[in-house]
Amino acid sequence: MLGWKRRGPRIEQRVSSGELRNRFDRRSFVIGSIQGGVGVLLAVRMAYLAVAENEKYELASESNRVDLTLIPPRRGWILDRNGIPMASNRADFRVDLVPERVIDKERTLSTLGEILELTPAAITDLRDKLDGARGFRPVEVATGVDWEQFAALSVRLPDLPGVVPQRGFTRYYPTGPSVGHLLGYVGTVSAEEYEQEKNPLLITPGFKIGKDGVEKYFEKRLRGEPGARRAEVTANGKIVRDLETKEDVQGDPVKLTINAKLQDYAARRIGLESGSVVVMDLEKGDLLCMASMPSFDPNSFSDGIGRVEWKMLSEDDHVPLRNKVLSGLYPPGSTVKPFVSLALLKAGIDPDESVFCGGGLRVGNRVFGCWNRRGHGTVNMAKGIYQSCDVYFYAMAQRVGMQPIADMARKLGLGWKYPLPVASQSYGTVPDPAWKKRKYDSEWQTYDTVNATIGQGYFLVNPLQQAVMTSRIASGRRLQPRLVATDPALPAPHLDISDEHLQIVRHAMWEVVNGAGTAGRAKLPLEGIELSGKTGTAQVVSLAYGRGGKGVPWKYRDHGHFISFAPYDNPKYACAVAIEHGAGSSSAYPVARDVMTYLFDPQKAVEVLHTYEAEWGGTAQERLARKYQAYENAYGGAAPKPAESVIENAVDNPADTPAPRPINNADAPRPAEGDTAASAVTANAPAATPSPAPAPAPADAPRQGPAQ
Repeated sequence: MLGWKRRGPRIEQRVSSGELRNRFDRRSFVIGSIQGGVGVLLAVRMAYLAVAENEKYELASESNRVDLTLIPPRRGWILDRNGIPMASNRADFRVDLVPERVIDKERTLSTLGEILELTPAAITDLRDKLDGARGFRPVEVATGVDWEQFAALSVRLPDLPGVVPQRGFTRYYPTGPSVGHLLGYVGTVSAEEYEQEKNPLLITPGFKIGKDGVEKYFEKRLRGEPGARRAEVTANGKIVRDLETKEDVQGDPVKLTINAKLQDYAARRIGLESGSVVVMDLEKGDLLCMASMPSFDPNSFSDGIGRVEWKMLSEDDHVPLRNKVLSGLYPPGSTVKPFVSLALLKAGIDPDESVFCGGGLRVGNRVFGCWNRRGHGTVNMAKGIYQSCDVYFYAMAQRVGMQPIADMARKLGLGWKYPLPVASQSYGTVPDPAWKKRKYDSEWQTYDTVNATIGQGYFLVNPLQQAVMTSRIASGRRLQPRLVATDPALPAPHLDISDEHLQIVRHAMWEVVNGAGTAGRAKLPLEGIELSGKTGTAQVVSLAYGRGGKGVPWKYRDHGHFISFAPYDNPKYACAVAIEHGAGSSSAYPVARDVMTYLFDPQKAVEVLHTYEAEWGGTAQERLARKYQAYENAYGGAAPKPAESVIENAVDNPADTPAPRPINNADAPRPAEGDTAASAVTANAPAATPSPAPAPAPADAPRQGPAQ
């Protein structure tokens, strides 16, 4: 009961025990409710974590206990037509470095250099890779590590965070530089490539992708599917035991039409020269050989090109980074005379009609010289081909004009880009009046026809096109080059050219080698097998500098060409050889002779090659290794650092520059040393750069696919 009690001026309120009890109960209820609510929330949360989030946290827990890593797939093999591997995989030990896991960079590099016995140049290259890599991107330290080094490194892993030794597979090219330009190479993924695909496999240590050639074109087919490895680890990442391994699935193989042994032979036979060899089979148009030398060793490129190797390759005036088969563009010289003759025959010129050659022919106010200053006397079409008489073609071409000649050139395969699995392909120039008007806004002149009719002036071709042209003359069919053996051969209908006309030209090409022609030394050393061919010498610089022979500096010498087919009576193979600055055709037809000999008698051809290689200082691989060692001894780690983008762009990436204007010079060089009658190099030849450079590509659009 409440009451009031007065105590002086102050009045106190009295609270009963019941009221106090009620107040306590209410407060207890509120606090209990709050506690109960919190408990319910905790229980619900615990239930949610235990049930709904069970998988997530179980996976997180498992990941703390188990390390899951991808296993890079083995790339599919690249095989030749006979199943011989041209690119395979070799099991070895390797060491990678993940930059973001490295704690003490200098200590790590010092330890790696000591254990793996890295040279100063290799240490410098490794620093360059680390500086240019993203933290998550593994950097290759070494491949082909022996077991002792691998074991010594493995026991020190707790002190070397970021170092990843593993057993895997590296790409292996048995013939090295012989297939550099044909197959390309593999390398680690760049940041730009990773951004495009965002595939975790791309940043897996040891994984590489195709960077050029067949390797790049068939990347998806060759890549395969990665495997995975689960291992129980400690909190520090040390492996306790392997739990489970899923094997990788090797990529699919790619089978080419190339004859691997012929490819290697041709590349080695080019020797110290800078040039190319293309061989085609005349049954289906299969490319049996596409050799371009000098080249790079794709085995070393796969490990990542370093400063020393880049300096060695970039300073070589023979341009080893350019694929001369597809990107080398040259004036074809007198190798055009067989198809010019076909154009003359189609236009109604009698092959027995003769022209007198006194050493030159006046055209307008200039005299265009023949290579033979004394002249060839009376010349008909056959003699014009096998003696390579310029005057005959000067005179006859003026009568028919340039358009029929250009049309015949295109019919036989010049000026075309072919549908091949290659990264780039220059297509050259087949000039005609419309082309000159479009490109230079200038009218076609008679001297342009005179220049073009002996393969000078604006004419530019690559060696593949020359091989296609030869194959069509030899077979009489519109053969298309084929590089992948599993692709169907394209139709090869009969050319719209008279068989009689073709036979006239073929026999004249037989005379070039087996009669009174310009390449008697190209005759095959085989009983019953006769080679037919045509020499060609293409001027490089103005004759005001010199005659273009071996008496002038290498970069000013004339290019040498030789096209051929065999056997004469039943053609099976066509071959085109181009030697840059070879001082004329005498540098080209010995190569063609030996390559064609190899097709019929490999043992005899190899004996000849061994004799040459003893003089040259070993095989191409041996010479390249020796040259690299000399550069490493001279420069060590002091060579300039190459940029990755510069390296990739330098391999098979011709400059996009216009075709050169012709030089105004009405004289002609003497025949190549050793020729009885070298093919002509005439007035108004196109200027070339003083040293080999990426070949020019004209501005007019290429003709794609099969030539019509």
